[in-house]
Formats: sequence, C-alpha cells, structure tokens
Amino acid sequence: MKKNKPAEKPITGHVQEFESLVTSPRATTLRMRAYRMIRKILLGLIFVSIVNVLFSYFFLTPKMFRINRENRELIIKYRILQERIRVAQQHIDEIRHRDNSVYRALFSVDTLSIAGVNKPYPEEKYAHFADDPFAQLITPTWMQLDQLARSIYQESVSFDELQPLARDKEKMTLAIPAIWPVDRKALHNNHIGAFNPRRFHPILKRIRPHNGVDFGCNRGTPIYATGDAIVEKANKSGFNGGFGRQVILNHGFGYKTRYAHMQDVEVSRGDTVRRGQRIGTVGNTGRSTSSHLHYEVIYKGRPVNPVNYFNRNLSEEEFERLMEQMRETKFEAF
Repeated sequence: MKKNKPAEKPITGHVQEFESLVTSPRATTLRMRAYRMIRKILLGLIFVSIVNVLFSYFFLTPKMFRINRENRELIIKYRILQERIRVAQQHIDEIRHRDNSVYRALFSVDTLSIAGVNKPYPEEKYAHFADDPFAQLITPTWMQLDQLARSIYQESVSFDELQPLARDKEKMTLAIPAIWPVDRKALHNNHIGAFNPRRFHPILKRIRPHNGVDFGCNRGTPIYATGDAIVEKANKSGFNGGFGRQVILNHGFGYKTRYAHMQDVEVSRGDTVRRGQRIGTVGNTGRSTSSHLHYEVIYKGRPVNPVNYFNRNLSEEEFERLMEQMRETKFEAF
C-alpha cells in the first residue's frame, strides 16, 4: 500500500517564510551590530589619521627625522666643500702672484692674459638648479668650482709656457730685447715718441694705434739689434705699408722687433745677429715726416710697450723720468 507524500508548499510560501525571517528582531540586531562595527572602524581610522597628522606636525616621525638628519649632513658637506674650494683658490692666487711677480719677471716675460678666463659663465649654465630646494647652496658652489677650474687652466698654460724658458734661460736672456736700439746720446733733447694703442691721429682725425716708440735723431745714426735674433725681414727699398726701409728680427720665445724708416739696411734675410750688433742707420723713408727710428717689440703677435724692456739698464728714478718725458710726436703720418 503506497504512502501518501506530504503536499509540497507553494513557492509563495517560501518567500513569505524568508521575509519573516529577515524582518525578525534577531536579523535586525545583527545588522545594527555590523553597522556599529563599521562606524567604529571608520571613526578609529579617522582618529588615527588626525593623531598622525598632529604628531607629524609637532613631532618628527622616524622617517622625517632620518631625512632631516641627512639634509643637515648634506648642508655641512657643502659648507666643507665650499671652504676647501676657497682654500684651493687662495693657493692658486698665491701661485699666480708668484708667477707674475717672480717667475715671469725672472724670465722677462709679459704677464699671461687668456681672453675670457675671468669672465663669469652665463646664468643659464646654472638655471637647472633653480628648482632645487638647495639651489642657494648648490649654485654658488658650482660657480666656485668653475672659477677654480679656470684658474687652474690659466696657471697650467702659464707654466707650460715657462717650462721651455727655464730650460733655455741663458739663450732666452740673450734673445729678449733688452737694450736701446740707438745711442741715447744721439737723441734730440731726449725726444722719444710714446707707445699709444689709442692714439688720435692728427691727420686722419680718428683713433689709429701707435704700436711702437719713436726715437728722434739725425739721419745716419747707427741702429743696433736689441737681442740675439734671426733676420726675418730686411726691406732695403720700397714703401712697405708706410714703414719704408725696415728690418724685422725674430728673437724666438715669442719675441720680434721692428726697426722702421731706416736709411740703410745692413743685414739680409736669414742672417743671425747678436745683441748690440749694428743692423742699419736712422732715416726718413716711408710715411715719415722727419728723421727718426720707429721701434716695436712684438710678443706673440701683439705689440707691447718697448719702454718696459728699457728699465734693465735704468734706475727706478731714470725710468720714471723717461716715462714723464715721453709724449706724442708727429714723426709719422700713419
């Protein structure tokens, strides 16, 4: 005999049973507890964040403390570096002073001048430091380093120049122009025209440099080589750019001398001459208004004041008196 199956509840009955369970007091209590727990957690997180911000504001976290310590150490290192650069620059300045006052004076060499060495770098070179929080510390340090590098470069070039002079000092001593090109007794009232790179030309009415000194004396007065040299040019005729008959001596070591407006040229190109050797006589050739010798000292292609080489056989008082006597002349119509 078959057993009767219990009658299945309709679907609507299950839904009603579920709704009654969800809306029961027990389910409501669990939901409220979950809400409260979430709220506590959120409030706790907010509180912890506020405490952390306040603590960070008034106190340093271990990480911030470490960063601040590293920053302080970095500043100290930069200060030490700046001081070392300053000391190094001071040593270089002392070397430069000895170079100009002792070494170059010993070898009778003009002071070295390199164009642009003392000119500061453009500000754009340091522009990329502008946004750095330590820009006020980094930029001056780099500027000091750049200046130090330039100073070292200049002294390196200077010593490279002096090194061969030190090896050939005796030869160089005889080669450098060091005496008067004419007998001082032959001058007209000690009349010497001044070296003037900014001379105002009396005829052309414009600036025209006078790159030598003029010795006013009679035609036929002997002219002497002022140092050992090889004759580079001996123009025994012609206008020659206004210099007339002239001799150019190459003394080596960067030095040359020019003797212009000569009457007679007594040497030839390629001849070797010694200091004090007669090379010609004073004249009035070329663009010249009266008898005189135009004398130049050229160092590394640049005219320098010949008077600076006359003080070898002059006392300080005589040199000062000579400088006072020198004046503009109208020997030449350049």
